[in-house]
Amino acid sequence: MVKLPVLTQQVALTKPPSGSIESQTSDIYGYLAMPAGAGQFPGIIVLQEIFGVNTHIRAVTERIASLGYVAIAPALFDRFAPGLELGYASADIELGRSYAEKTSAPQLLADIQSAIDYLKTLPQVQPHFGCIGFCFGGHVAYLAATLPDISVTASFYGRGITTFTPGGGEPSASKTAAIAGTMYMFFGMEDASIPPEHVAEIETVLTQNNIPHQIWQYPGAEHGFCCDLRASYNPTAAESAWAHVEELFDRLTI
Repeated sequence: MVKLPVLTQQVALTKPPSGSIESQTSDIYGYLAMPAGAGQFPGIIVLQEIFGVNTHIRAVTERIASLGYVAIAPALFDRFAPGLELGYASADIELGRSYAEKTSAPQLLADIQSAIDYLKTLPQVQPHFGCIGFCFGGHVAYLAATLPDISVTASFYGRGITTFTPGGGEPSASKTAAIAGTMYMFFGMEDASIPPEHVAEIETVLTQNNIPHQIWQYPGAEHGFCCDLRASYNPTAAESAWAHVEELFDRLTI
């Protein structure tokens, strides 16, 4: 596939109405990437790991834009850690997890909707939207799939989908019936944070709710296998998964 040149910038996203979400006291920012040439393109929301909108997430956003999409990565921790960008050391993991624990499903969904609404204001964007998320963002992507605007979702190694939801309440899997689009999910079979039974439970609940979906489980792959900045990077699994992501996002242009 021919890759397009890409333009990038940081943009402010409009916050939801005052008072609707207690924790939302200011705008958040997003990393925007789009094809440099003229045209209209579908929109993709890129959902971060616990490490913020760091080098990896920006690279993913740019990669998606180079394929012919307008992609934006909202900074989901900006409410309490503006501009956060972490690496992958133990201290970074601990700090990132502490910020993830401060989020809630309503706040996350409101911020994702803000990113979608921002894309809708751009003349380069067609009204067709998908999302992709990794790690923390893989879980959040499952929630984002319940938004009416989202037609396709790629969720990478999202932990705890069947056991909890950000901020507390019924597990995110309990929202499965609200998913209106297609779900692709990717897991490493050596991921110690996601037991095989959890993947089986996700498969069951998606099937029971008649959600179009496919789930890939990669032998020998650990958590974070798609990030080439992590020790767990698995290029074979990552290449396979990206081919499926491109196939999924192609549905937005049909």
